[in-house]
Amino acid sequence: MRAPDHGGGWQALRYTWRKGRQVGFGRLWRAMRSRNACKTCALGMGGQKGGMANERGAFPEVCKKSLQAMAADMMGRIDERFFAKYSIQDLQTFSPLELEACGRLAFPVAAEPGATHFRPIGWGEAIDAASAALKATDPERSFFYASGRSSNEAGFLMQLFARVYGTNHVTNCSYYCHQASGYGMKDSLGTPVGTVDLEDVESCDLMFLIGANPASNHPRLMTQLMKLRNRGGHVIVGNPVLETGLVRFKVPSNARSMVFGTEIASLYLQPKIGGDIALMTGIAKRLFETGKLDRGFIESATEGIEELSAMVEGASWREIEEQSGLGRDEIEAAADLFANANKTIFGWTMGITHHEHGVQNVQWIVNLALLRGMVGRPGAGLLPIRGHSNVQGMGTVGVMPFVAQAAAEKLETMGVRVPKNRGHDPLQALELAHEGGVDLAFCMGGNLHGASPDARFVGEAFEKIGTTVYLSTTLNTGHAHGLGKTTLILPVLARDEETQSTTQESMFSYVRLSDGGQKRFEGPLPETEVLCSIALGVLGAGGAFDWEQLKSHDAIRALISQLVPSLKPIVDIGETKQEFEISGRILHRPEFPRPGGKAAFRAHPMPALPPLGEGEIRLMTVRSEGQFNTIVYEDADPYRGQERRDVILMCAADLMRLGLKPDDPVDVIGPAGTMRGLLAREWRIAEGCALMYYPECNVLLPRTADPKSRTPAFKSTVVRVAPSLGEPQGRSGERLKSLRIAESRSTMKAC
Repeated sequence: MRAPDHGGGWQALRYTWRKGRQVGFGRLWRAMRSRNACKTCALGMGGQKGGMANERGAFPEVCKKSLQAMAADMMGRIDERFFAKYSIQDLQTFSPLELEACGRLAFPVAAEPGATHFRPIGWGEAIDAASAALKATDPERSFFYASGRSSNEAGFLMQLFARVYGTNHVTNCSYYCHQASGYGMKDSLGTPVGTVDLEDVESCDLMFLIGANPASNHPRLMTQLMKLRNRGGHVIVGNPVLETGLVRFKVPSNARSMVFGTEIASLYLQPKIGGDIALMTGIAKRLFETGKLDRGFIESATEGIEELSAMVEGASWREIEEQSGLGRDEIEAAADLFANANKTIFGWTMGITHHEHGVQNVQWIVNLALLRGMVGRPGAGLLPIRGHSNVQGMGTVGVMPFVAQAAAEKLETMGVRVPKNRGHDPLQALELAHEGGVDLAFCMGGNLHGASPDARFVGEAFEKIGTTVYLSTTLNTGHAHGLGKTTLILPVLARDEETQSTTQESMFSYVRLSDGGQKRFEGPLPETEVLCSIALGVLGAGGAFDWEQLKSHDAIRALISQLVPSLKPIVDIGETKQEFEISGRILHRPEFPRPGGKAAFRAHPMPALPPLGEGEIRLMTVRSEGQFNTIVYEDADPYRGQERRDVILMCAADLMRLGLKPDDPVDVIGPAGTMRGLLAREWRIAEGCALMYYPECNVLLPRTADPKSRTPAFKSTVVRVAPSLGEPQGRSGERLKSLRIAESRSTMKAC
C-alpha cells in the first residue's frame, strides 16, 4: 500500500461513504446527528448542540473515529449459535479485529471452571451469579476497573458501590494514558487537568504537539490546527515518527483545504524515543541564552527557577544533541518560534506519558510554559489531549483508588464506613492477582487485558482470579484471554441507546448531556441498571442508599452534586439541559491552586538512554488509522502505507544496520516475550527507533512503569530484531471474508 502525501481529504469522504453503505445512510446520519456526546476522543462533540457540533456550536465536526465507533455499535447482534460453534480456544485464535467484527453482545454468557465454551444465560442468573461471587469475596481481595466509554452516572455508581461494598481498589483506564499528566500537573500547578478551553485553542498563535498524532487519533483537532495556520500561527511537532497527517492535512469540512491541502507543521522535529527532555532542555537553554523569558511572571507567579536555571546552564549542547538525536539548529529554531509567540498552547499525548520518566516529561512541558508565562492567561496554557470520550469524567466522579476527603466526610455522615487505605492501580491489581491475591475482578468497559503490558503475565494473572465480571458492548481479546476461573460477560447499551440521559466530560472540562435513544435490539441493559441490581443482590435494601431508586439517573446526579462539589450544577441537568464548564479548571489568571498560590518549576535532568547493542532497537507502540484504543476496526493503516499489522517499521539506516531488506521476516524479542514472523519495513522514523502496533505487541513489553504515576512505559522498550526462519503471520482479518462479516451482515439485516 502506498502512503498518501496528506491526511483527510477524499479518502476520509470515501470512508464515510463506505460506512454509510454498510449500515444505511439514513440510519448513520440520524445516529451521528442525535444529541449524544461523541463516543471516541475527549475533544468532545455532540450533546445538546447535536452530534457533529462542538461546544461552541461549530458544524459540521465529524471524524473517522466517531464513524468507526458508531458503525460498530450499529452492527447486528451475536446469536446463541455463535457461542455453541466457537469454543473459548477458538476465540483465543481470533485477532482484535475479528472479535470486534463478530457483532454486538445481546445476552449474558458465562464460563465456569473447566468450560470449553461460553454458555448463554438469562439476566436473572447473571445478576445472581455476580452478586453471589461478590458476597463470597473479601472486598480487599477484589478490584473494580472502568474505561472512559462509560457515563459519569455509571462511573460514579460503580465507585460508590465499591466503597459501600468495602474496598478502595477502584481504578480506571487513565493509569494507562494520562495519569502521568495528572500527577505532574498537580504537583507543578495544583491542577491535574488541562488549563485551557476551546476558545483558547481558537485564539492561540502557536501550538506545540509533542508525542501526539491527532491526525489519526483526534482528527477533529485538525480543524483547529488548520484555522491556526490560516490566521498566521505556527505548529511545532515533536514526534520520532514523521506522521503524514501532521505534515499536510485536507479538512473535509473546508473547501479550500480539500482542494489545496493545509500545511500543518511549521517545524517538524523527530527526537529519538526518550529524547523529549533533552529537546526541551535545549529549548530552555536557548531561551536563557537569548533572554526571552517572562521575568515578571517568573518572579511573581512561580518558584524554583534557581534550580532549573542551574541545571539548564550545566547541560552542554553536545549532550543535548546526543540525547535528543536532534541538531542544535533544529532546537534553536523551535525555541525562536516559541520566543516570538504571544499565545502558546502545549498539547501532548502518550508519546510523552508512556515512559518510565513520564511525569518528568510532563513537568518539563510545564517548565517551558512557565518560562514564558504561557499559563494563567487567555489563549495560552496546557492541554493533555485525552484519547477516550469520558476518561476525564471518570476521574472527576471518583473512579480512583482513593476517596476525596470532602466526599469521604460526607459519606461518613450518610452511614458509609469509607475504606481508609489507598487502593491498587491496574498494574498493582494484576500483580496481586498473579500472586493469587484477587478473588474477583469487576471490569466496566475497556479491555484491561489488551491494554496491559506483558500479555503472558496478565493472562496468567486473570487465570488465578476466582470470578471476572465484564460489562461490554462487543467482544474483545480480554474476553478470550482474560478469563477468571469463572467469567461473566454482561451486555450493556451503547451511549446513544441509553434509556435515560447521561453526562460526559470533555478534555476542556465541559460537561455534556447525552439524550440516549432507542435500543437497536432487545437484550442489553443500561450499565446503571446492572450495577444497581448487583448492589441490591450484594448489599440488600435498607442500607445507606436506595439502590432501586438509584436506577434513576436524576437520583444519581443529585447524589453526585452532594459528593463532588465541582459537579454541583449537574443536579438538574436532566431537566434544564444546561451543559456547563466546570468552574476553577480553566486558568486565565496566574493564580495556581498550590500552597502559596505559585506554580513550581521542576528541574529534572536528562534521563540516560543506554546505547543500543547488536541487533537492538528502541520500540514505541502505536495505534493505527483503523483503530481506537484497543479496538481494531481495520487491518489497514493508510497514513503509514500499511495494509497489515504484523509489521515492525524502522528507518532505512536501521534496516541496513540490522542486515535486512524491506519485507524480510523477522523475530522481535522483547523483555517479556517474542513475536515471530513479522515483516520488517521502512518508514520515516528517527534512527535507532521502531514502531509496532498495539495491543498485539504488548506480549513483548515488560511491566516497567513511571514510579510516581504508575503509567506503563509502552514507548521506550529496547527489543532485539533477528531474521526469522518462520513464515509471515498473515493479515489478522483474513477469516472475516468467509466467516464473521457474513454472520454480522445477516443478523444486522434481521434487525
